[in-house]
Amino acid sequence: MAMLTNSQMSRVISRIKKAVSGLPDPSVTLVGKRWKSPYLVLVSCLLSLRTKDTTTLPASERLFHLADTPEGMVQLSVDKVARAIYPVGFYKTKAFRIIDISRDILDRFHGQVPDTLDDLLTLKGVGRKTANLVLTEGFHTPAMCVDTHVHRISNRLGYIVTRSPEETEMALREKLPKRFWGDYNASLVVWGQNVCRPISPKCSQCPVGDICQKMDVGAHR
Repeated sequence: MAMLTNSQMSRVISRIKKAVSGLPDPSVTLVGKRWKSPYLVLVSCLLSLRTKDTTTLPASERLFHLADTPEGMVQLSVDKVARAIYPVGFYKTKAFRIIDISRDILDRFHGQVPDTLDDLLTLKGVGRKTANLVLTEGFHTPAMCVDTHVHRISNRLGYIVTRSPEETEMALREKLPKRFWGDYNASLVVWGQNVCRPISPKCSQCPVGDICQKMDVGAHR
């Protein structure tokens, strides 16, 4: 079976963006739009790990009312941050991590979130997905953020063949034109949450069904 071309992928992205335009944005995207702060995008990214958007956004808002800068965050106790962000997953660990990262930003970056991938990755607890998402949503810099939705759908479409999100990031960096990078994560996350689900995807509702290769799709609706 032939792999999707960039011309086909351009049509796929255009159709998916149109299809998700009426659906809620991912929580981190909303934080970037509302607060326009790379720091708050970073904090929201940390809260979102292994946590649903319906829990992440309210937790982010509660925490931002207490502190919305690294200077303010380090003045809070771990317990106070933990109470504010509950019930996000691993909330006690995340409370400690947020304060620790905030202190690191103050000590090494003069209170400003670094705007390069390499520098972001030096922050303890910040992985490639988080760093790329901060660049995309916080700095509006083209970056390739890959989570489970992006990994699954990119392979399901038949655009790439990879075994892990890390491999997917590198494959997309090499193949996908940079002009698509900015919206790629947000669009595919919403699509993956609502239509192209991991199990029993809603293929009958999919506007790219004539292009998608449906790789490894079993039962579907």
